[in-house]
Amino acid sequence: MQTDAPCCELPAQPVPSRPRVESAPERSVAADKLHAGTAEYRRACLALFLGGFATFSLLYNLQPLMPLLAHGFGLSPALASGAVSAATIALAAALIPAAILADRVGRKPVMVGALSLSTVFTLVGAFAGDFHSLLVSRALLGMTLAGLPAVAMAYLSEEFAPTSLARAMGLYISGNALGGLSGRFLAALIAEHADWRVALVCLAASSMLTTLLFWRLLPPSRHFQPIQVAVADVLGNARKTFADGGLRLLFAMGFLLMGCFTSLYNYLGFRLVAPPFSLSPAQIGMVFLLYLVGIVASNLGARLVERFGRVVTLRAMVALMLAGLAMSVAPQLPVLVVGVGIFTFGFFAGHSVAASWVGRRPAPARALAAAIYLCCYYLGASLIGTVSGLAWQFDGWIGVAGCLGGGLLVAAVIGWRLGRVV
Repeated sequence: MQTDAPCCELPAQPVPSRPRVESAPERSVAADKLHAGTAEYRRACLALFLGGFATFSLLYNLQPLMPLLAHGFGLSPALASGAVSAATIALAAALIPAAILADRVGRKPVMVGALSLSTVFTLVGAFAGDFHSLLVSRALLGMTLAGLPAVAMAYLSEEFAPTSLARAMGLYISGNALGGLSGRFLAALIAEHADWRVALVCLAASSMLTTLLFWRLLPPSRHFQPIQVAVADVLGNARKTFADGGLRLLFAMGFLLMGCFTSLYNYLGFRLVAPPFSLSPAQIGMVFLLYLVGIVASNLGARLVERFGRVVTLRAMVALMLAGLAMSVAPQLPVLVVGVGIFTFGFFAGHSVAASWVGRRPAPARALAAAIYLCCYYLGASLIGTVSGLAWQFDGWIGVAGCLGGGLLVAAVIGWRLGRVV
């Protein structure tokens, strides 16, 4: 939050001004940051891209298979969505503990450990004997996976030069988009020709390779200072963080954007498998290729911010999501697909703007602010995903669209209020 500089009394006699001489430590810290165009910057961006890729691939690979899970385990669509919600709500609950752990042991060890353990629990889920066991494995996956998104934003803010941060954040989020696309598409494709269990085994193998590359490519932290954090300190910093009206609005924005986005894709498969579309799992997986739009949007979001500013860009992306949602109600498949593509573009660009805004905003504990943002982000996926499932049972896709439309209208109000706290 910007504040006016305090007034001070003028000296009685003019004092000649002296140019400020930057100290050697300050120069070395500035030079030590990762700048766009350097080889180490490219390695770090590739590593974080892969980390984001693995995160969304593991978290959402069962989303297009929810109709298969509902049929196989005899579940309603709302209960079947628990395969996604169990992971996201556990992830949300573990974000702040993971951030505290990273403050003690370091950024890179926590991120590598998160990817490694979540790969193991993906493999465990492939051999679940019933839906309850699958939910337990998914919750453990979400809990361990929390270590990467909770820490990645802090790593970005600490290690990248401010002028290079927005683009690096966009690349990281585009990795989320490609991972979400690949995980969903490959899971649907493999499940149609084999089984959802085989799909999880294949995706666990892919995650193992991605984890090795992430470990080899990511440069160690240079600006991390380990700290021992007490619970009282965390609560105190959390109170100070929530005292910032701008951060509160950004947390609410993340909750709504992610909640609406996850809900749309949760129940899209149920709509497409039913008449008049009657698509197969592999064909539904093809629709998830719209995540490619997210890769473009995440990187374009930074350019739009440079040209139009954060407030205007964020408002425009919420408006795009509303327009895409309205188009998704159409009974014609091409119109629906275009609408979902517009919705996807608006989400990824909007999230890229909001996430980088949290990273740039002054906060008493930046890693904690990033963790709270992501906690709200994934809580939105869980809570709005469940509520929209009840709306599906009430009135099908129209009910889901009405529920999500209400959430996006609230996001539009938040976007308007953010213009007053820049």
